[in-house]
Amino acid sequence: MGRFQAADRGSDPAQPLLAALQAPAPSLALHLPAHARGRGLPPDLRRLLRRRPGSWDLPELPAIGGPLLPDGAVAETQRRCAALLGADRCWLGVNGASGLLQVALLALCPPGSRVLLPRNLHRSLLHACVLGRLQPVLYSLPFDPLSGLWLPADPAHLRRVLAAAPGPVAALVLVDPTYQGLAADLAALVEIAHGAGLPVLVDQAHGDGAAVAAGADLVVLSSQKAAGGLAQGAVLLARGGRCPPAAIERSLLWLQTSSPSALLLASAAAALAHRHSAEGQRLWRRAERRALGLRRTLEGHGFRLVANQDPLRLVLATAPEGFSGLDADAWLMARGVLAELPEPGALTFCLGPRPPWGLAGRLSRRLLALRRDLGGAPLAPFLAPPLPLVAQPELELGDAWRAATTAVPLAAATGRIAAEALCPYPPGIPLLVPGERIDAARSDWLLRQRQLWPGQIADTVRVVVDS
Repeated sequence: MGRFQAADRGSDPAQPLLAALQAPAPSLALHLPAHARGRGLPPDLRRLLRRRPGSWDLPELPAIGGPLLPDGAVAETQRRCAALLGADRCWLGVNGASGLLQVALLALCPPGSRVLLPRNLHRSLLHACVLGRLQPVLYSLPFDPLSGLWLPADPAHLRRVLAAAPGPVAALVLVDPTYQGLAADLAALVEIAHGAGLPVLVDQAHGDGAAVAAGADLVVLSSQKAAGGLAQGAVLLARGGRCPPAAIERSLLWLQTSSPSALLLASAAAALAHRHSAEGQRLWRRAERRALGLRRTLEGHGFRLVANQDPLRLVLATAPEGFSGLDADAWLMARGVLAELPEPGALTFCLGPRPPWGLAGRLSRRLLALRRDLGGAPLAPFLAPPLPLVAQPELELGDAWRAATTAVPLAAATGRIAAEALCPYPPGIPLLVPGERIDAARSDWLLRQRQLWPGQIADTVRVVVDS
């Protein structure tokens, strides 16, 4: 055997993960992927997965092709997906929405340029800024003190952002809808940006592609978040002439694997097609009716739910009940209810196209028991982060990330330049961006955030040496 030893079952390296994947599902699985442990997968994909395991694990054979090849099944599938949503071009990806967001940003923005990014951006866009030597210009959003959530911008807010932005700026990024299903008047925002000469990239990982019809130049979808696809499948859509396809394909060559999984590519396309088919529309309408019934049941019990535009994202405002979303999540998880996103003031449940049967009665009973066990006086309103409307990190993002660093207590970080993103995960939204100088108000706010995110924010932060 040489230096390798035969592994017995007790020491088999793969066994912990294999065992976890075979474990029984929780009694109420209300998390992503949206296919609900396979029940919501598109019929064509289910039929494919029932074939001999591994028979669909194929490379870029001539008949199959790949996302960057002009011929083959993948190329034809991409053409059909673009036509389905009214886009000019479509590319399938296997590195999730994160990878395609990076592709899109690097395609839009030349090295050294500024890009307007919302404070509720996903951290993958910061990584793209480092890769492309882009200068992030971070703009704040309206804030809800009840739930502690960022709210979508309205047209007046975006106009103020554009007026305050240091120019020139290469592009605007919008997140719509948010993780919690909050949506803006996207067409109005895109029109304002185009009027200012800016192309628009929409992170629509939690949406259905409506951003294309709203006029966005580039749109990124996640097949596992808002459709019944497998994790890591994603779609990039392009419309109009503000971003040349050649620039997108160059970025894809840099940031996507040269051996994409044909199964994941097929999953992304099948999820998109099913979501917009007549059968899929009937499935979603039925799921939304059940979701609205659940909402009415919970509101009848006095629960506060965050008003949003996605019926399949149920967001419980936990702060009025006297407990945090993180405490509620831990309590529910111990009792077989697995939510998607716990936050200090809210808990988000993803119902998906096939919500579990009996959901209204089962979940309401669990939440009433949760209220009895953890409920109390409402939590104090959340403090909005003390941030300017528009801000650019003092030190270039890549330089801050690569600089010599030291760890200091959060309480002693005032005046220092952050060298890392401070980012509870999920949802991957940074509270602090590398290169930002931490003033006293920001330091106090971060200390408060550490109390609200127990176990997810360290008591120290890495800062640039001698900053």
